[in-house]
Amino acid sequence: MSSGVSATSAEDSPSAEAVVSGRREFGSRQGAETTRCDSPLPQSLGGEQRNRVSLWHGLDAAGMVSLLRLRPELNLANADRLLGGILMSGANSLLNAISSLVYGRRVAAQRLNHPPVFILGHWRSGTTMLHNLLTLNPELGFLNLYQCLNPGHFLLTEKVIAPLTEWMLSSTRPMDNMPLSWSLPQEDEMGLCVSTLLSPYIMIAFQDRMDVYERFFDPRDMTPNEQRIWKAALMSLLQKFALRSDQTPVMKSPTHTFRVPTLMEMFPEAKFVYIHRNPRDVIRSTVRLRKVLFTENSIGPLHPECWLGQTVDVYERCIRSYEDTKHLIPGKQLVEIGFEQLEKNPAEVVHRIHRELDLAGWDKAEPLVMKEVAGFADYRKNSFRPDPEMESLVRTRLAWACELYGYEPARTRVA
Repeated sequence: MSSGVSATSAEDSPSAEAVVSGRREFGSRQGAETTRCDSPLPQSLGGEQRNRVSLWHGLDAAGMVSLLRLRPELNLANADRLLGGILMSGANSLLNAISSLVYGRRVAAQRLNHPPVFILGHWRSGTTMLHNLLTLNPELGFLNLYQCLNPGHFLLTEKVIAPLTEWMLSSTRPMDNMPLSWSLPQEDEMGLCVSTLLSPYIMIAFQDRMDVYERFFDPRDMTPNEQRIWKAALMSLLQKFALRSDQTPVMKSPTHTFRVPTLMEMFPEAKFVYIHRNPRDVIRSTVRLRKVLFTENSIGPLHPECWLGQTVDVYERCIRSYEDTKHLIPGKQLVEIGFEQLEKNPAEVVHRIHRELDLAGWDKAEPLVMKEVAGFADYRKNSFRPDPEMESLVRTRLAWACELYGYEPARTRVA
């Protein structure tokens, strides 16, 4: 996988020592209290399901060795995922090497055609809906699921392998019923994860060990060498996108909400859209998201006793990180919206974003957005039963966030 400006070389893969060094107490930047891994689960979580494709299928051999050196918890029930990842890691290493030979120099020399647009916001705040609507504009582009799972060789393999393996994917995302395919927009954090392991998404293998991944939310908490690797991996993704397309890249990863200072340092002309949502709905839906992602990607046993407490911890840190650093973004490069606005008047909000960020192409995008919005009536939200423990946490720990964004702590029953 691409962990530098050009495609992967083994020395660019982080060692186990690099991944676990420089630990700090979670939440120390804001002095937040950390919830123990004994919080009860919401009542709405149901049965498990399995998927044919997992995050670990994107690792190369060096990445797989680095992951295993961290000693993730394993179990026989998920041995097929680990074995599949090991087999794929060898193929990925070979394909990465070939892609590096074919495209490496061109990628390294590629200049970014346009400053990127970053969509910020906590998970389950409407970032996916916003990403999908914005990138209906032919002037705006995105990294898709295949590219994010295979960042080291998609330039070489996507046109052939993606169509042949589409059948391996479910038709919809299990956490929210939204469509799923190799060609649809995806989080670039997945590409950063499989190419460097310097990502909080390795939490899937370390559900009860936040000390392993907690500093990967914010590059400022990484070691200098880790920062170099991480920045090179993000730049490489954008260079590969620019090599393929003259569109403005729209990058959507909730993890970037923690990274405003680093993103402004790397891309001073970048533009940002921040979306917020009722914390009660966000927490409830994010716990479900964790359940689905961990069930479909874990190589060890599940630890549901951790999910609610960790979700609240991460939410607090995410929102505080953004609010503490958003002043670094020049006013004309940032738009803030509420999910409720987007849900009620999606075309109007997308038009506003185009106008305030001076994005080209609204005349082409408008009919496409209106057509997409017309189909929203068929979308089914997940429904949840009330959970007293979760609502108590929102009323106490997250009252400040509700007040900040003007929400009532207990308001709706869908997410």
